[in-house]
Amino acid sequence: MNLQYRIDLLARLGQYILSDNEEWKLVKERASRENGWFIPAFVELATATIATNFLQKDILEKWVTPYKSKIENQNPIAIGSKNTGIVMAGNIPLVGFHDLLCVFISGHKAVIKPSSKDQVLIKHIVEKLEEYDPEIKSLVTFSEMLKGCDAYIATGSNNSSRYFDYYFGKYPHIIRRNRTSVAVLTGEEMPADLEKLADDVYLYFGLGCRNVTKIYVPADYDFVPLLEAFRKYNYQADHHKYKNNYDYNLALHLLNKKYYMTNGSILLIEDAAIFSPISQLNYEFYNGNDDLTARLPAARDLQCVVGKSFIPFGEAQSPAITGYADGVDTLKFLTDL
Repeated sequence: MNLQYRIDLLARLGQYILSDNEEWKLVKERASRENGWFIPAFVELATATIATNFLQKDILEKWVTPYKSKIENQNPIAIGSKNTGIVMAGNIPLVGFHDLLCVFISGHKAVIKPSSKDQVLIKHIVEKLEEYDPEIKSLVTFSEMLKGCDAYIATGSNNSSRYFDYYFGKYPHIIRRNRTSVAVLTGEEMPADLEKLADDVYLYFGLGCRNVTKIYVPADYDFVPLLEAFRKYNYQADHHKYKNNYDYNLALHLLNKKYYMTNGSILLIEDAAIFSPISQLNYEFYNGNDDLTARLPAARDLQCVVGKSFIPFGEAQSPAITGYADGVDTLKFLTDL
């Protein structure tokens, strides 16, 4: 199972994910039933993004080129390969797949602890790879206890990261904490820009680290066009889990007599915090570029900055294969083990 063979397997998996295979359709339906946040449209989007942005032969070959010599010297069944424990999150569909991809392509063995919220898709993906080649069974396994691994990649909250530090700190590791994304507006955006920003805010109900949870706007900003453009996602107000969050946050603001704006599906609140609860988008005013630079949060808390001079509107949720979750090159980490 050399590097090129593994690339071919992954490209074949990408074709499967983009197919109309009946078995795959049933798996996606089951994933939606077992997690109320994984509505069919978001499962389709997440899986198609993985297949399109990651699992294409030319993309994979280009991605591994800088590490090719190290990877080709790493035989997956040799003593030199490392057991790499992966603690996966479950906030959006297949959010942990990229870590598995990195471990598999680097020639190491993956021991996965999936999130209870996102087991269906990742287990089926691995089963499909096993169908292509039974040797996968010795290279990718699932476990509720990640003991005896040589390295760890763990994704969780700021709270859980403290436990990860305690248990995994003495091994080579990548430990990811809470991150979020923000957007910078100038007031000159066209309606099409604002509609694309709506994707950055609303997709996956705002649960991902690439979701925009705060916007920075000029002092005289007119919010009406923004709220109008965001109406494309008003259907989310009919989703019971999202609606419960909206009603709860609205009640809090009413009780506290806090000023808010809304279009019926999202609450706009002036707040310095970059993290906002589900159904709420924080905003903050700025005066000029120097003031904006001073207000933008530290890089350790940010996954993306969206705007005219940053990541284009609408592209936050479509990362390239090199768009590592916390800015740390996972493939380099693994090939350096």
